[in-house]
This record gives sequence, C-alpha cells and structure tokens, in this order.
Amino acid sequence: MEIEELEQTEAFDNSPWPVTTLPDWMSCLPDHLSLSQISIPGTHDSMSLFGGSKIRCQSWPLEAQLMAGVRFLDIRCKLEGGNFLIYHVNTFQKATFSDVLKDTLNFLQQHPQEAILMRVKEELPIIPNIGFAPRLRRYLDEEGGGRVWAKEALPTLGQVRGKLVILEELKNEVLGVPYEELSVGDAWHVLSPERKWEQVQEHLGVATTGNQAVLHLTFCSGNGLFTNPEALAKEINPRCYEYLRARTGEAVRWGVVIMDFPGVGVIQTITESNCKTRSVHTTASHL
Repeated sequence: MEIEELEQTEAFDNSPWPVTTLPDWMSCLPDHLSLSQISIPGTHDSMSLFGGSKIRCQSWPLEAQLMAGVRFLDIRCKLEGGNFLIYHVNTFQKATFSDVLKDTLNFLQQHPQEAILMRVKEELPIIPNIGFAPRLRRYLDEEGGGRVWAKEALPTLGQVRGKLVILEELKNEVLGVPYEELSVGDAWHVLSPERKWEQVQEHLGVATTGNQAVLHLTFCSGNGLFTNPEALAKEINPRCYEYLRARTGEAVRWGVVIMDFPGVGVIQTITESNCKTRSVHTTASHL
C-alpha cells in the first residue's frame, strides 16, 4: 500500500497534528470586546476526516484543531434513532454530537480564558426533521453543563470565557445566535480557484470595513466538479495567508476566517491581528 504523501506549510497542512499550538491566545484580549470585533480562525466541516477526496475536509482531529488555535467549529449532524450523528453529506464521520460536546467542553475546562463558536446544522435533510431542534435543546441542556451560550444576542468575550457559543440555523427556534443574522461569505460551489479567491477576498474586505456589531464569516473552503476540498485548500490557503500577512501591523478586524486544512502560520496570523485591533478598541472605549 502506498503511503499518502503529507504536505505541511504555513498555510496548508494535511498532516495528523499541527507542529505548534496556540491553546490560550484569547487570554490576552480584554473582556469588553464583542465576538464580532475579534479575528477568529475556524474550520469548515470540522469533523470531516473520512470519506475520500470529495468529502474529507480536515486532517487534524478536533482536539488538535482547538490546540492549534481554531475557535470556530462547523458541525453537521443527522438525527438517527434519537442520536445526533456527525455527517458530511451522506458519510458518517465516526463521531456523535456528544463526542463533540465532550471534547470541546473538556478543552474549555483546561483553557478557561478561551471561547469557542460552533455552527450547528442539520446535514442535507430531504425533509427537515421536526425533532432536530428539540433534541438539540436536550443535548445543550443535559450535556452542556451550564457552559453553553444559547441566547440570541451576540456576547462579549468576557460573557463567554470558558463557554461554547452556538450559532444555529433552526426555523421557529432560538437555541443560539441566529445564523441568518450574520454576514456570511460562503461561495462553496467552485468553478475555478481564481474566482473562488476573488469571492474570498471580496468578503474579507467586507469584514474589515463592515459593521463592527455584526459577526462576519468568510469561508475559504469549497468543492466542485474540477476540484475537491484538499486541492482547493492548497490553492486558496496560501493566497489567504499572504493577503492577511500583507496587512500585518495594521488594525484589522478579519472576522471569522474558515478553512479546510489550515496551516499554523495562517492561524497565527489571524490571531495576531487582534494584538493591533485590541489597542484601537481599548483606546476608543475611553473616549
């Protein structure tokens, strides 16, 4: 059997574990910042480690992503037999929502100055399951241990240190910050890497200049007839890394930057942008 070649760069990494970690990067940020004012690295389809080139979006397990500094998770579930199972399209990812909650809350217990945003979505239902929202509520109530922010209002960092912040896409239910109220750039169907990068760059521009009270999410990920998540990440992640690095030293709010197969360099670049924006926000708060 041929051993799959693993690539590891500052921008793209498909190895099993990051070479360096940033487990406590939020600890230096002030409590008064809204989550919408912070630059946050995230992963798309965070649990999608299995299923071949058209399905697989990550190589690091959840614990590794959190240790590397990822603070936005994209979790896709299907309700089967009363349980939430993690899927990407129709491929089971060998995990349950209980597993995700346990691992995430364990991380937060060990790193109580951090906060994690989690988008929770029902994965490609033919007909939306009417039991999805009530079951999600039970999970959050019974297994959340009082460390889940399931309110509609977007919190400040101080309100949610050590907690999980739910971003939900449910109709007629409020179990977290409504996803439809966010500014989302997610052009996931990719015709060409060049066009995809144009769309990513455009939304990153919106994030830097847009309303600071609105949470901006920019997905660098995608799939298409002539590409797959890993191949696209090899193209887009380095462009994103260089684009962000070009503004190093400036006060820039990038919002949530969401990737497949991120490298530690691009994650660190996103987190370090907060060192500049922090001084601006702190100064403004005393005017």
